[in-house]
Amino acid sequence: MTIASISQEPHTPTPPSMNRGVSLMRAFGWINLAVLVALLLNNVLVVSAGFSGPLELGSGLAKSYPFWVLMGMAIILPVIYVFRGPALELRKDAERINRANVYIIRGCFFAVLFVGLFDTVIAFMRVENLLVMLTGETLVKNFARSHFVGQCIHVPLILCGFVVAAFTRGLGFTWLAFMIVLAELVIVISRFLFSYEQALMGDLVRYWYAALFLFASAHTLFADAHVRVDVLYAGFRDRKKGAVNGIGTVLLGITTCWTIIVIGFGHARAIINSPVTNFEISQTGSSGLFIKYQMAAFLAVFAITMLIQFVSYLFEAYADYRGDPGKRQTAPAAH
Repeated sequence: MTIASISQEPHTPTPPSMNRGVSLMRAFGWINLAVLVALLLNNVLVVSAGFSGPLELGSGLAKSYPFWVLMGMAIILPVIYVFRGPALELRKDAERINRANVYIIRGCFFAVLFVGLFDTVIAFMRVENLLVMLTGETLVKNFARSHFVGQCIHVPLILCGFVVAAFTRGLGFTWLAFMIVLAELVIVISRFLFSYEQALMGDLVRYWYAALFLFASAHTLFADAHVRVDVLYAGFRDRKKGAVNGIGTVLLGITTCWTIIVIGFGHARAIINSPVTNFEISQTGSSGLFIKYQMAAFLAVFAITMLIQFVSYLFEAYADYRGDPGKRQTAPAAH
């Protein structure tokens, strides 16, 4: 058989059932992401206009109709997008979702970096009574109020973090880890050499530590670097690994993220909504950083970014199960 005759042989078409499986998997993933967006939009209405959250839908249609409208759109639009739009490959869809998630994580890293630095300076000046020398009495009182600091200082810094993230490629892990080490070093030097320590110093380290571990979880999942403790998985073939990863993602990963999100945003007084809307601070009060409310929001960032990454991971797992080409090569995780 000649080379020409080989090139003219017809390509074996993909079975329709396999194509339907890809479409159903893509629809399931995009519905999860659309419902996430709808729930976050509804949460804005919950905390600002008193509408019903997902845990108080029995309060009547007048307060819950935005939730049902948004949920309906979150189911219909992804189905239309998947079944009437371009038939993208699972790996390409996973890559697009991961790129969006990387930007969110990068923006959060720069945001906490900026907020930590600026709030530390403000807290130090507040504790040492230096604000009176630079500002008037009105500003001194305002800088002692978490609502003022949160709205006028933190929010602009968070927005700046996402702007900077749009022009950078790194995730910010290196900078944040370096700043944590530097902050710990400052604590050691000031405590043992100068016998000086303030609550704000410990607050800063805890703030950055929490951000580093919670924000980095989604990227660690993408890199397949979470520690696996198993005696079977390492010996599986790619197809069986894809099946195990897909089932685990749906039954354990996605459900856990949704549990955190629904409980955290269930109503206006939920465990995430309440401290964030009240700009809650720690018991150290004016001697510490005004960032406790953000640490409550870190739980939301963790659940949201992990959910997005789990959808991307699910697409890749199903592609591995199908034996699709283009599998990413990752460093083997510790066992």
